Amino acid sequence: MSRLPIRVRVTLAFTAVMAVVLVAVGLLLYLRLESQLDESLDTGLRSRAGDLAALAGDTDGRLATPGAISVESDESFAQILSPDGRVLDSTEQVSGGPTLGRAELEAASREPQLIDHDSAPGLEARVRLIATPIDFGGRAAVLVVGASLDDRDEALSNLATLLAIGGPVTLLLASLAGYWAAGAALRPVEAMRRRADEISAHSPGERLPVAPAGDELTRLGETLNEMLGRLEAAVARERRFVDDASHELRTPLALHRLELELALRQGSGEDELRTAIRGAIGEADRLIILAEDLLVVARAAEGGIDVQTAPFAVAESFAAVRSRFEERAARAGREIRTSTPPDLRIDADRSRIEQALTNLVDNALRHGDGPVELEARAENGRVELHVTDRGPGFPDEFIERAFERFSRADEARTSDGSGLGLAIVDSIARAHGGSAEARNRDPRGADVSISVRPA
Repeated sequence: MSRLPIRVRVTLAFTAVMAVVLVAVGLLLYLRLESQLDESLDTGLRSRAGDLAALAGDTDGRLATPGAISVESDESFAQILSPDGRVLDSTEQVSGGPTLGRAELEAASREPQLIDHDSAPGLEARVRLIATPIDFGGRAAVLVVGASLDDRDEALSNLATLLAIGGPVTLLLASLAGYWAAGAALRPVEAMRRRADEISAHSPGERLPVAPAGDELTRLGETLNEMLGRLEAAVARERRFVDDASHELRTPLALHRLELELALRQGSGEDELRTAIRGAIGEADRLIILAEDLLVVARAAEGGIDVQTAPFAVAESFAAVRSRFEERAARAGREIRTSTPPDLRIDADRSRIEQALTNLVDNALRHGDGPVELEARAENGRVELHVTDRGPGFPDEFIERAFERFSRADEARTSDGSGLGLAIVDSIARAHGGSAEARNRDPRGADVSISVRPA
């Protein structure tokens, strides 16, 4: 069943429901007509029995006198029986013998009875009888009034025939209508499928056709179009990522090749070879760092960076990061300062936090001026880790895109670098359930911070 087309499945379900409805309606009509015919027949029998009972007490005892029985003399009959079963009087239709058996006669002597017989004396048709006790000529008797069931059975048979013929025809027509209606309802889906088959990465901006009905299919089309928009944006970001990564890798690779070529051409002495090899190693280190940064950014884009959290003191991480840059800062005539409460602890991945702080301190030494300050403080149930400098700060238009991949400032903070440092900081902050923020200090300087959970 699940392998059938949706249109066929919908039609089969509709047909099954219609079949149940038609059977239920047909059965209801049949039972309703049967009930009405029986009620009408019983009412007529009771009426004739009442008339004949009154007549039996006023006449000389002959039921066959004119007007004693209704005009339906071929369908109706009457009979008067004694308590012992003898026929005291009878119409011509049932003159062949008593219409009641011994047990039926005894029951009718006590109270009126409605009885169905497959036949009656002189009649081969099914009959319905009403037997009631009466006073006939001053003695007890039983009046039996009956009518043939031929007309009733014929009416029910005709209705059954009509239902047997009309039901399947109606079901067939309803199934064809259901098949057409299912096709019409699914036509927008087929239109979306055909358009989706034509959409590729080389046809940006293409969207699925959306029906104006405002129903579930319309909402489905709108949702799919929104998804296509997100996919296009993701593809565009990945293309920019690949282009930017290729550009970033091209420069150190070209320098690496140049160093090796110079060593091959001019490296006649040991010192020159050492210098060339040292430069090649530096470029190789830069490639390694860039590759690691690209890997972190790619993992963050795929679903986040894996972190192993554990409580630790912020002062310990600040001290570790400070020791990494002290020599470099001293060569530049600058200072690295730390400020944090000694008992302040956070619940985070220490290696990742120190990676983020390393990127921020490296940016501050590379692009800023004056002392680099690492400060931690508790704010609103979070711990904020700040790295500040006293350089020219960020251009205002750069702050909004500071944490985008390969994003660089247009003015004061443009120099070597991959443009991935702040993007990695932001990814690490998000992996810890926090956020990263970049702003300018007053009167000058930059302040970049991340927020994490306290221990």
